[in-house]
Amino acid sequence: MKPHRIRHQFLLEPELSEKLDNLSRDPSTTKSAVVAKAVEAFIERRGEYELDRRYGMRLDRLSRELSHVRRDVDMTLESLALFIRFSITLHAHTPVPDKATQAIAQERFDKFVEQVGRQIASGKRSLGKDKGGGGEG
Repeated sequence: MKPHRIRHQFLLEPELSEKLDNLSRDPSTTKSAVVAKAVEAFIERRGEYELDRRYGMRLDRLSRELSHVRRDVDMTLESLALFIRFSITLHAHTPVPDKATQAIAQERFDKFVEQVGRQIASGKRSLGKDKGGGGEG
């Protein structure tokens, strides 16, 4: 038993009709199948437009907010890095930061960065939180 289908009649411009004829020349393809696929694609595209119309502004806003969060995180990380470098320099046990003191500070800072990298890679957190966001207390 053939699936139930409804007959439609419509008119096409000659150029479009010729394109339809060319598409349906393959024996495994019919004009009805080509038109049905085209109508389905048109309807789905309209559905995508509807989703964009409904949620596009929200997604744009979220994207802007995420961009601001990234900027803020970058500034916080840079500030923390500068503070740590300054702190390590001050605690290098010499009254005036000279070349030797700066070298010691740079070495300590590099070790600090390595330790932070190891902590992040292992999933351990200094504040007791793991990768999953859960905490110990």
